[in-house]
Amino acid sequence: QVQLVESGGGLVQPGGSLTLSCAASAPTLNSYAMAWFRQAPGKEREFVAAIRWNGGSSQYHESVRYRFIVSKDTAKKIMYLRMDSLKPEDTAVYYCAAGPRLIASTMRMENAYHDWGQGTQVTVSS
Repeated sequence: QVQLVESGGGLVQPGGSLTLSCAASAPTLNSYAMAWFRQAPGKEREFVAAIRWNGGSSQYHESVRYRFIVSKDTAKKIMYLRMDSLKPEDTAVYYCAAGPRLIASTMRMENAYHDWGQGTQVTVSS
């Protein structure tokens, strides 16, 4: 089991930037993929971005491609989500998740991830 703690959420103006962090506690993450999902009020949780811990290959939802970057610090066991050019529609609770031995075709699937953080609120508003 992987324990996950998100941080870095807050209020930002449209066009602004924010970086989220997800600290993971586990003996090893080598076989894991980690991801960011988000849930806006009244909507279902949706995939944002994912990264494979061993190798670093990543995937993005089309709505955030070229604006968001997912990365990791392997030594610190922290995953990041750098968010630029933020829009009001990016407002949501952002969750990080971890799942073992995921293949590429499942990295966008919510039910592929076993462990979840508590979420951090991101609000984009003027």
